[in-house]
Amino acid sequence: MHHVVLSGVGHYLPTRVVTNRDLEAVLDTTDDWIASHTGIRERRFVTDDVHMSDMATVAARQALLHAEVEPADVDLVICASSTPDYLMPATAAMVAHRVGAVRAAAFDMEAACSGYAYALVVASQFIRSGMYRRVLVIGGDLLSRFLNWKDRATAILFGDGCGAAVLEQGTEPGIVAARLGADGSGAEHIVIPLGSRVPPVGDPSRHEVRMKGREVYRWAVGLVPRLVQETCADAGWSVADVDHLVLHQANLRILEAVAERLSVPMDKLVLNIDRMANTSAGTIAVALAEAAGQGRFAAGDKLLLAGFGSGLTWAGVGLRWTITRPLPQHDARWSEPAQP
Repeated sequence: MHHVVLSGVGHYLPTRVVTNRDLEAVLDTTDDWIASHTGIRERRFVTDDVHMSDMATVAARQALLHAEVEPADVDLVICASSTPDYLMPATAAMVAHRVGAVRAAAFDMEAACSGYAYALVVASQFIRSGMYRRVLVIGGDLLSRFLNWKDRATAILFGDGCGAAVLEQGTEPGIVAARLGADGSGAEHIVIPLGSRVPPVGDPSRHEVRMKGREVYRWAVGLVPRLVQETCADAGWSVADVDHLVLHQANLRILEAVAERLSVPMDKLVLNIDRMANTSAGTIAVALAEAAGQGRFAAGDKLLLAGFGSGLTWAGVGLRWTITRPLPQHDARWSEPAQP
């Protein structure tokens, strides 16, 4: 079995910033209430001409440049998203074409807020087995187009964003632990009702995000500490050994409760929920790339990633940071007009 390392990361963030003050104009809420209950102060929304494949293409290009990998050398592209451009074809195939990964297989996967961590685990299995040497993993969502602006409980929580990573065969261990789980008994707790059960016809409001917030909070606060502990045990670490916890950015109050139960100081958590809100499959991917760009990680650091969300699904990944190159700055030429 081959070692798997993370060799490059990237991200895309929309330029349009929507603050809590902006939401006061359309929702019966206040900046103080949103910030005190969620930790969110602003979020990013795409413009009308930007789609999931556009975000993914920019994030993928930065990750490939960071990894110093030629697109033609990528063997597989996986895109984790609940908001693809289309039900078919796969967004991953479109992105592979646009970045020049002409030899790559491509498929989409959907595990909602756990999607990016799920995709990292799936990608690592292809590499461990020797089937592929390099896999491009993308995680992101564009939830601004699925929000109900009459439901203040959900409309305040979400934003748009996307991240990407390159995984490769390595000479030393990178990903050292992986744990996946699901409990479909809670599937109705977080839903975008669009599919064969609820076809895309009639009133568009039928397809907006619906969430049972209290149930999700209780579930997450109970589950995530166990997920972190079990993934650490799989890696041969104690929780105290972990240098950085990169958790799904669902709600700051969930993250604070998790840190308290684990007896972990908050400065070990990589946080951006105050600026990005919940970007679903994008949260961990974007947080990783932002922190890498800030020089927060050093070679050899132990990172614990944990995704959790709709499904209900969860995923834990333990990895050693092996990248020493600085993250390349975004280049305006990476952005492309929307594709048909």
